[in-house]
Amino acid sequence: MSSTAGSYAKGPAPWKSSFLADINKMDSPEFVFSSLHAAPKGSPTDYLPRARYCIFRGFWAELPENKHNEAPMNERVFESEMPTFTSDVRMMKIPEIFGSSAGHATKPEQSQGSGGGGPCEAVWWVKETQTQWRMKGEAFVVGPDIEGEGEESSGVRTVKSEVGSRMTVVKPGEEGDWSWAKELTAHFGNNSPGLRGSFRAPPPGQPTSEPYNDKELQLGSKVEDLNDPVARRNFRVMVIKPEQVEKLDLSDPVKARRQKYTFVDSSAEWKHEECWP
Repeated sequence: MSSTAGSYAKGPAPWKSSFLADINKMDSPEFVFSSLHAAPKGSPTDYLPRARYCIFRGFWAELPENKHNEAPMNERVFESEMPTFTSDVRMMKIPEIFGSSAGHATKPEQSQGSGGGGPCEAVWWVKETQTQWRMKGEAFVVGPDIEGEGEESSGVRTVKSEVGSRMTVVKPGEEGDWSWAKELTAHFGNNSPGLRGSFRAPPPGQPTSEPYNDKELQLGSKVEDLNDPVARRNFRVMVIKPEQVEKLDLSDPVKARRQKYTFVDSSAEWKHEECWP
């Protein structure tokens, strides 16, 4: 099994503290997540845009403290500037991220595990500060196969390589003690029993007239067990690996500015430009 190497970046992304200061003022850190959906055959374009509201769950490897979360937690060995949110593998955003990635997955079974890497965009409107944050990059899926026995799949290797490259080591020498599977379970435990139960709901988007496994899947379920087999089978953590971040400050029309940050792979640093709004 591969380990998490991480990086030794000079410090946090220059936009990170400002982003968190704004997000922490929101009653609920909702954002719009956009991905690409394969267009029907014969369409003049290969992909169609899709957007939905999601909840920011913190940066990857930095899951916030939650006194109600009974799951074992990783030590803060790494930090990152990669936002996370949770999803159900049965939701369309998962196959969209796989299908628009370099692997171009076309079959449902190809998007059941970890992997992805398709292009995405995330936008927050923070009305409390009159600020818009926009992130453009790639999205990766962390699933139950992220750690286990035997040979790792190409999707698992992709996640550990691409996401791992942007995980900054803050406790050198302890990288080997950090677990991807533990982080995944901690994210599951960070949800309320009612939200965990949503992963045992009937198939999202399926017509109610069609049959489904009503012995395992029910609306309004509450899940206390952190290892509930049905809920965990459907639970995923999605990680956004940003390549460009924009902060648009509209709090003062006279001083409005757009701050644009672009990640430079060769130096592993963020290039900053101040632009007109």
